[in-house]
Amino acid sequence: MPIARRTFIAMAGAAALTSHGWAAAPRYDLVIKGGRVIDPARGIDAMLDVAIAGGKIAAMGKTIDPGAAQILDATGKLVTPGLIDIHTHASVDPASAGLMLAEGVTGWIEAGWEGAETVDQGIAAVRAAPQKAAFLLNIGRKGVMTTAGETMDLSLADAAAARAAIAAHRDVIVGVKARLSRSIAGDHDLDVLRRAQQAASAFGLPVMIHIGGTFSPLGQLLDLLKPGDIVTHMYAPPPHAIIGDDGRVIPEAIAARKRCVRFDWGHGTHGHVLWEVAEQAARQGFLPDTVSTDWTIAGDRTGVVNMPTIMSNVLALGVPLDQVVAMATINAARSFTFFKGRGTLAPGAPADVAVLELRQGQFELVDTAGKKRPATCKFFPAATILDGKIAARAA
Repeated sequence: MPIARRTFIAMAGAAALTSHGWAAAPRYDLVIKGGRVIDPARGIDAMLDVAIAGGKIAAMGKTIDPGAAQILDATGKLVTPGLIDIHTHASVDPASAGLMLAEGVTGWIEAGWEGAETVDQGIAAVRAAPQKAAFLLNIGRKGVMTTAGETMDLSLADAAAARAAIAAHRDVIVGVKARLSRSIAGDHDLDVLRRAQQAASAFGLPVMIHIGGTFSPLGQLLDLLKPGDIVTHMYAPPPHAIIGDDGRVIPEAIAARKRCVRFDWGHGTHGHVLWEVAEQAARQGFLPDTVSTDWTIAGDRTGVVNMPTIMSNVLALGVPLDQVVAMATINAARSFTFFKGRGTLAPGAPADVAVLELRQGQFELVDTAGKKRPATCKFFPAATILDGKIAARAA
């Protein structure tokens, strides 16, 4: 029979006991205490405790009595929703998911390493990940090809094969990826993009395009994008960059944003982000909707390609802290319905949390051309909570 709350007897250093000697279950499983909570989805930026129970956010308040719950001390640190990285290549190596988890990433997208003929490896990787993970299918049916561009032969941009693969794995394929650089798609990038749209539109899914060094002017590619589509590597260098010859953001990019096309940082390691382009665009107010890494193990080992560092890059552009956190959390969650209900610390939301340290000091941030910019603060991961449990802590 239910036991009324008044029958519990508080005992220092031990669980409460009823008159029958039964141990009462703690009200919370985990309480994160003393941190600066930033939850842009709800406009929260305050010193608060966060309580977790049953794998969900249970409560938030200035001082929460943890009772018998486990305590995570976040004094001097930021407490944010778990980071969501919408552009990774984490399916390539099984160690990737764990490394990303240690960096605060509680959700990720494999952005097109595999195509219709090679999809099984990617599907297995996202299903095995501890985090919530999904998959963008490369429109090139053989996936990324290291010896030649995957759609240099236009026949490999196979919309019918892509549709069949999506239909077979609809639970985890959440969009289509089209890499459009001239070294990948040759002189038929527009046709590759049209075929990607044919595959994605059959299921109401977004297309993510990889830009930089395209054959066609960027504006022509942007004109083919629909609401919800994503432009990654948005600050790629010329030719055909988001900044025109006049030094202004091209009008097609402004028009695309107005019709709800999303723009993503997409850092990577090979000429995908140039400081000069990012700085020019930022001065004109053309900022990312989302930050992402284009994550690989090799890139991560440089200390550059991880979510806290990419967030630091955006902060160094003068973007307010809450907006940077939004780009890595709620904005990313809203980019794919797969992440519905995540990206926030609202009561009842999945208890995926990143605890970050924003260190003050002298740092250098590096673009993918090797150019450095000084910074006076940088994010570092301190702890990650996944499904209500501490999954990683910094050494």
